[in-house]
Amino acid sequence: MTIDLDSRLTVIVGLGATGLSCVKYFAQAGEKVKVVDSRDEPPGLAALKELYPDVEYELGDFNLQTFITAKQLVVSPGLSIRCPEIEAAKKAGVVITGDIDIFSKQVAAPIIAVTGSNGKSTVVAMLAEILGKAGKNFGLGGNLDGDNFKPALDLIAEGEKDLYLLELSSFQLETTENLGARVATILNFSADHMDRYEGIDDYHRAKQRIFNGCKQVVINRDVKESYPLEKNGAAVWDFGFGRAGVNGMGLLEEGEDKYIAYQLEKIVSVNELKVFGQHNILNVLAAVALAMAIDINMNAIKAAITEFSGLPHRCQWVANIEGVDFYNDSKGTNVGATVAAVEGLGEHIPGHIVLIAGGIAKGANFSALVPAMNKWGKVLILIGQDAAEMASYFDKETQTYFASDMQDAARVALQHSTAGDAVLLSPACASFDMFENFQHRGFAFMKSVETLQ
Repeated sequence: MTIDLDSRLTVIVGLGATGLSCVKYFAQAGEKVKVVDSRDEPPGLAALKELYPDVEYELGDFNLQTFITAKQLVVSPGLSIRCPEIEAAKKAGVVITGDIDIFSKQVAAPIIAVTGSNGKSTVVAMLAEILGKAGKNFGLGGNLDGDNFKPALDLIAEGEKDLYLLELSSFQLETTENLGARVATILNFSADHMDRYEGIDDYHRAKQRIFNGCKQVVINRDVKESYPLEKNGAAVWDFGFGRAGVNGMGLLEEGEDKYIAYQLEKIVSVNELKVFGQHNILNVLAAVALAMAIDINMNAIKAAITEFSGLPHRCQWVANIEGVDFYNDSKGTNVGATVAAVEGLGEHIPGHIVLIAGGIAKGANFSALVPAMNKWGKVLILIGQDAAEMASYFDKETQTYFASDMQDAARVALQHSTAGDAVLLSPACASFDMFENFQHRGFAFMKSVETLQ
């Protein structure tokens, strides 16, 4: 079959917010596109029909011919590039790209790029506060949620910026060839999305793509996976617990006080922070290291990190009922995040933790959560599709209950709590079996807690 090269289309694979932003970008450039999505009613379909009625779309089962005859495929992060149709297109010489890859080639301003298995939204939000205090005109987007969510390509229409701050997932990095960030970091690393990757090394390689072409790297010196696998001459900054070295962020101790410090220079006392837990101290250290790498004024850094109070659905205090505090950590969608939440909250409260967890396991191994619960936990309440699988990892002595829904889970949690305890929703699982997303799950928890009062 002979293909007319001039007639080939850019095919956007996957709609949703990212796919819609790609349609908008190419429409403004005057380029004809086609949208394909395996879902019959994908998010963003109504907006596509209203705003771009001339754009052709194919829904449901993929048509192989559409893929292999495309000029390029712009793949949304929700779809793996190992999809058979995408792999066939690649073999046929079709260019495979994504919105972050396109964005990086279009903007001239520096990019600060942040990834990691956990904490990246918090670090990005904290760094955004720092940049705001410093008076920077910056674009904020990528893999963020809530009010901060904006697909990267939508930032281009906002006009020139001093710099861009992007939170990036491994899914977005799969299609990003040479990001060329001014500063890039992998904050931490733990198993996640094992239902998408061939194994932990495969997942790590996807994360490592953030360093391609970067000028500076910020590493977590206590996590070997945070280091670039290949040295490219980039300047190195680091953060971690303990005393810092050159270009390093760490903790300095004076008596009973601990200080966030750059090398030997104290910045603020840990007691001045509004966020708590060891994981959040690391988040602060990471945000300050990133800010230092782009030469942000120390006064702006101090003001921002002492005022920052955290993000919704991340160990967010909800209510106190009969002396029991309820916390919403619905963003804890993997084991590492939930371990951090249990440990951070456990150190912060006088009593014990009643943990509500469960959902879609994503092929996760929950073993790392067992010692944390043995130390800080009191009761385990499980919900969702893979509740039984999750329960199988815990000791038989662990007091475990299965709840039918979030309302039931909150009710059972209060029944088994006493004053000084904390009920923590931190599922260690994805939410899509019972909820639209982790935000919906978090709001369902908060609403359930309200009915207990």
